[in-house]
Amino acid sequence: MARIQRKKKQRAKKKKQPGAEGVASQEPRNDAVAKKTELFSGSVKSVKTKAYSSRQKSLTRTKAEPGKFKGYIDKGLQFLREVKVELKKVVWPSRKQTIGSTVVVLILTMIISVFLGMVDIGLSSLIRVVLK
Repeated sequence: MARIQRKKKQRAKKKKQPGAEGVASQEPRNDAVAKKTELFSGSVKSVKTKAYSSRQKSLTRTKAEPGKFKGYIDKGLQFLREVKVELKKVVWPSRKQTIGSTVVVLILTMIISVFLGMVDIGLSSLIRVVLK
C-alpha cells in the first residue's frame, strides 16, 4: 500500500533588509519610474472606485424611476455601444478572401445536391421495384 504523503509546511520567507544586499541596494532609485507606477496604481484604484460608485448610482436611479421604458432604452443604448466597440476589434477578410470562400461554398453545395439527388433517384427506383 502506498503511504499518504503530507505536504511540508512552507516556512515563512525572510524579509530582506535594505542594508543586507550590499552595494547593489545603495543604487539611486529612478524617481520617474516610481512616480509612473504610483500614478498608474492610483488611477486604477480611482477607476475602480468610480465604476463602483456609478454602478451604485445607476442601481438606485433605476429603482427610483417609475417607468420601465427609460430603463429599457438605456440598456439598449449601452448594448449598442458595446457592440460598436466589439466590431472595431473584428478583423474583416479581404474582398479576395470573401470571393474565394463564397466560390468554395457554392461548389460544395452543388456537389452535395447532385449526390443527394442521385441517392434519391436510386432509392426511389429501388422502392418501386420492391413494391411491384
